[in-house]
Amino acid sequence: MPHLLTSILSAKHWDAAVITSLPNVRYLTGFTGSNAIVLVLPDQLILFTDPRYTIQAGQEFPGRTRIVKGPLENALKKWLSRMGFVAFENETIRYQSQIAVASLLPKRAKMEGMGPLIEELRMIKRPDEIANIRKAVTINSQAFDIAMKRFKPGVTERDLAAEIEYQMRRMGAEKPAFDTIVAFGQHSALPHARPRDVKIDGNGLLLIDMGAFWAGYASDMTRMAHLGRPPQRTKAHYRAVLEALEAAEASVKPGVAAKKVDAVARQVLQTHGMDKLFTHSTGHGLGLEIHEPPRVGRKMNTKLCAGMTITIEPGAYLQGEQGVRIEDTILVTENGAEILTPTSKDMLVL
Repeated sequence: MPHLLTSILSAKHWDAAVITSLPNVRYLTGFTGSNAIVLVLPDQLILFTDPRYTIQAGQEFPGRTRIVKGPLENALKKWLSRMGFVAFENETIRYQSQIAVASLLPKRAKMEGMGPLIEELRMIKRPDEIANIRKAVTINSQAFDIAMKRFKPGVTERDLAAEIEYQMRRMGAEKPAFDTIVAFGQHSALPHARPRDVKIDGNGLLLIDMGAFWAGYASDMTRMAHLGRPPQRTKAHYRAVLEALEAAEASVKPGVAAKKVDAVARQVLQTHGMDKLFTHSTGHGLGLEIHEPPRVGRKMNTKLCAGMTITIEPGAYLQGEQGVRIEDTILVTENGAEILTPTSKDMLVL
């Protein structure tokens, strides 16, 4: 990466780039602390952090490190005072940091936003990143299997969410990739429902959306269960979403625009009269962040490439009744796609 980013500096005629986004700092250096800046120069990367991370920085980043007391931006003066063009992450930098960096530049110097440059580099995963995502996916599925085997009617949504996250950690996860969604009955019609102190009991759909972090990389999965025997209408609802998922996954291959995958899922739901019930994008990229480019949505022209990891997660939500969403984590390959999520997509009957 450093050689690629430094070559981009040359092509853009930038003298340096200031990286403040922590996921991007980790991507470039491997450093996992909570306070850091990376200065990208034509011949090297320099990591700036505070004394709390003196030992950790040396362990995680083999390059040049500077330990700073006080605001990290102030330590950049030695280098920035000689610069003419400096790039910065205009989409993620804090306003105070931008002002601080600008104040260190000579009057003739200019700052230029680099846009989502590093995020675009991150879209194509290295083999080690793919291995970490595979492990995160495996942990996620194992935690789901164990939690559902331990499930008993009468526990609350919050209890089940806590059990799922406990099992993730038992399997080795660093932490959940996001707050686990457990939604029963009518509550499943809320795409981003929050677990409640409401018992999961009686008859109805149960939606579980969960993810785990392993070595800094995320997984994401949604599965459906039903308490009691599901009625035919619920079965039809489920089959429609499953058909949309499988069609969208089959359309994934290098060179296909992300919006095309989204359109395939919507076209299937339209044949079932459910396209208006699908209220969010078909998927998103994931890696060091649970949501990162590319987004798989209506207007996304990004062409899929081998090495991208994305989710496919169509849904259909009947307000006041129930919602269905099914989601896999998948890898774009040279010839199509590999579904990484091993958990069965059959609706689990409890």
